Amino acid sequence: MTLLLTVVLVALVFEYINGFHDTANSIATVVSTKVLTPRQAIVLAAATNLIGALVGTAVASTIAKGLVDSAFVTQQTIICALLGGIIWNLLTWWLGLPSSSSHALVGGLCGATLASAKGNWHALIWAQPAPDHWWKSGGLLYKVVIPMITSPVMGFLLGLLLMSLLYMLVLKWRPHTVGKVFGKLQLVSAGYMGFSHGSNDAQKTMGIITLALVAATKAGLIVTAPAWLGWLATTEGTPADHLSPMAWAITHLPTWLQFGYVPPAVKTDAQHVPLWVTLACALTMCAGTAAGGWKIIRTMGHKLVRLQPIHGFAAETTGATVLMIAAHFGMPVSTTHAITTSIMGVGAAKRLSAVKISVVKRILWAWVLTLPVTGLLGYGLFRIFG
Repeated sequence: MTLLLTVVLVALVFEYINGFHDTANSIATVVSTKVLTPRQAIVLAAATNLIGALVGTAVASTIAKGLVDSAFVTQQTIICALLGGIIWNLLTWWLGLPSSSSHALVGGLCGATLASAKGNWHALIWAQPAPDHWWKSGGLLYKVVIPMITSPVMGFLLGLLLMSLLYMLVLKWRPHTVGKVFGKLQLVSAGYMGFSHGSNDAQKTMGIITLALVAATKAGLIVTAPAWLGWLATTEGTPADHLSPMAWAITHLPTWLQFGYVPPAVKTDAQHVPLWVTLACALTMCAGTAAGGWKIIRTMGHKLVRLQPIHGFAAETTGATVLMIAAHFGMPVSTTHAITTSIMGVGAAKRLSAVKISVVKRILWAWVLTLPVTGLLGYGLFRIFG
């Protein structure tokens, strides 16, 4: 049980770091355009991240059951996966590189699971083709690899298209009017970006904790929990049905106040996300977002391309839309990739020279290295400590 609680704690640490590491994704543009001060932008991002994290669990379900075989997952596996992602996130944060926390988590999980399975590649769910539509397919190929390529391309092209259309729209407007109108509209787009970030990124840690709970349930760890951990424990003769604090609270009321309530069973093959996991991850990401990530904000908001409110609106709207589409289909795509390429597309619509190629190269190297490096970190950490 101590090990399970350690997993939950490390997962929430990862979520906190994810919050301040990826804060820049939702507020860099609104800060660089001077529509909001950094403090105001962080408050907006934290609030919208929290709301977004509470909506939907499709991405969490993908992480929990769609990437690796849970039969090879132990508590040590998940701890090593999270530590691999944390190490990479802190390194790229220190260097000021907007790398992907999503791919750091996926890479660490795959590497640690492979080590746990003693090199059995069948532990990784490579592909689960759907008979009707490819976007309903599961596995690393359809949920990670293909979206990893298509989401940045979509971000760039949609950013380029939207910015081009906006240029046509405001062609005869006065510069003052353009700045005033899109300064107000950027408040909406920044909130939209924060919401989409929460709806995608917070769910990844929800999936990891759910995976840990399922592994613990199968191993019989949760059943032996002491009474004071009733929100994690199960009652004798009952399936794992007390993983929600609501169920725990109701079943501890006098019988006459329960109104015949029967807590729903948690099926380990379904691996749905418990309510308390959703709340814990949402609040932790909100706290991490409030901490901010100023090095990455400077890279994205100032060094990548100079932005005006109209550019910030286009970039945030594009990036958020890409994220919302991905979250709908349960694809754990990179918030960083979506917004960064959206900024590039918006800059390219202005002129190609507006995008600083030297900064782009550094970011691309971080993208290319994230999955293999975190995979090796997860694998190595498990071999050492597992």
